[in-house]
Formats: sequence, structure tokens, C-alpha cells
Amino acid sequence: MKHTIRIAVLLLITLAVRPVSANLDIFACEPEWAALAQELGGTNVSTFSATTALQDPHQVQARPSLLAKARQADIAVCTGAELEIGWMPMIQRQAGNAKIQVGQSGYFQAADYVRMLETPTRLDRSEGDIHPMGNPHIQTDPRNIALVAKALTERMAQVDPPNADKYAAGYQDFSARWEKAIDKWQQQAAPLKGTPIVVHHKTWVYLENWLGLQEVATLEPKPSLPPSSAHLAEVLAQLKAQPVKMIIRSAYEDSRPSEWLSERAGTPAIMLPYTVGGTAEAKDLFGLFDDTVQKLLAAVQK
Repeated sequence: MKHTIRIAVLLLITLAVRPVSANLDIFACEPEWAALAQELGGTNVSTFSATTALQDPHQVQARPSLLAKARQADIAVCTGAELEIGWMPMIQRQAGNAKIQVGQSGYFQAADYVRMLETPTRLDRSEGDIHPMGNPHIQTDPRNIALVAKALTERMAQVDPPNADKYAAGYQDFSARWEKAIDKWQQQAAPLKGTPIVVHHKTWVYLENWLGLQEVATLEPKPSLPPSSAHLAEVLAQLKAQPVKMIIRSAYEDSRPSEWLSERAGTPAIMLPYTVGGTAEAKDLFGLFDDTVQKLLAAVQK
């Protein structure tokens, strides 16, 4: 009898400490993918973003805290297209987590599931930081988010089959809300079509393609080269002959070059969130595009 009671007690203790549904640990290279995974997985996932909206995703330190998170991850969700080439391979090597290595189901690259823009026909490093697979800033078009969401849901189900139905339900809910939001943003942004702009970095090509914005010049003389005074003077001369409606930078970029040009050209300089957390309003993916569209419209009306 005592033996039976002892077994029953041990069984109850085991059930008490065993989680009903173990979380899928997701290491996201950028905030937009952490936010998307949370939308899809809800309480079944635990997400961590290796970067914030105030960091240049090209340049990240492989800190011990990132390595610790990568070691316990079931999936690493990155943009890919060599956006993280300067740091993610080091994290993968040093973390020693077989799940998130290239070629494994636990390593997911969002850029694999969208149509890449600005794919170079030739590679010449003298032209600056050229991405051979195309422009990696895919998250500035919400239609790309929709494509990635579908693929990421399938990958999460592959890695965590017991919760596949929950991920599918999460995707259906997100997809329905996202499509309605895209329709709303496109209607709101209709007046922006054809608007000439200057950008700090070649960050916004997917946003431009989506909304029909016309990029006239960049503040960087070459991709990822800091704006020089000589180049800014050239852009200013160009704008006198070809005026634009706004000068755009992201939350992590230096404001001084765009403010310098704004003062002399009489053109509004605006900061767009670029990713989740880039502004107080961009608290999630929906807020990201709500704020982006509203800031663009406000600049056009000035």
C-alpha cells in the first residue's frame, strides 16, 4: 500500500513540474521577426530579438548574452540575404547549437520567401556595401511580411509538430487582420504615389516599390559610407533643380546629415521607425506601418 502511495505521489510531482506545452524558443535577428513569430505562436513561443530598432542590423557585436540565447534556441529567424553576414555566422559557430546551423530546419531566412529587389548584375566592392543577393531590407513592404508569415508558420510546425495546429490557427488569425490592414494602408497612402524623396541609406526600396515613391538621391555617396560634406553639397545642388517632398532616415541613422540638408533645401526631414520599436507608436507590426504611413502623409502635407 505504501509503495502504491509513493508511486502515486511521484507521478503527481512529475505531472506538476512538466509543462503542459513547452515553448518554442525563437532567436530573432531583428525585431520585426520576433514580433511576427509572437503573432503566429502566441503563448506557445518565447521570442528574443538580437537587435533593436536603434541598432544598425549590419553591424552587431556577438555579445555573451546573444550567445546564451542562441544556445537555447529551437529556431533562429533572420532576414538573410547577407544582412547579418558580419555577425550571425560567428554566433552560430560559438553557440554550438546544432539546431540553428545553416541547412538545418531550425535556421530560417525570411529573404528566401520574397522577390528580392536591387540584385546586382556585377559585384564591385569599390561601390560600397553591395549585397550580392539583393537589397535585404524586405520588411519595409507589408506584403513581404505576409509571405514570410506563411513560410515561418510552416517551419514552426515542422520544428514543433505537437503545436502545428496552434501555429496554423495563429497564422489564419494574423493573416486575416494583416490583409485588412494592408488594404487600409494602401488606401491611406494613395496620395503618396509618385512622391519624390531623398533617403539616407538604400533602406527603403521595398517601401518605395509598394507605395510608388520616387527615390531621387541618397545621403550616402555609396552604400554604408557615411555622408560626406562634398556629397551632401552635390545632393543640395541637385535638389535645387529637382525638388523633393521629404528626406527619410531610419531610427538608427545619424540625424545630422538629413537635418543639414533639410535646413538648406527647405525640405522636411523625417525619421521612419524602419522596424518594430523604432518609434513610440511602432510597438508591433501593425503600429509599424500605421506610423510609417502617417509620418509620410504628414510630410507631404507640409
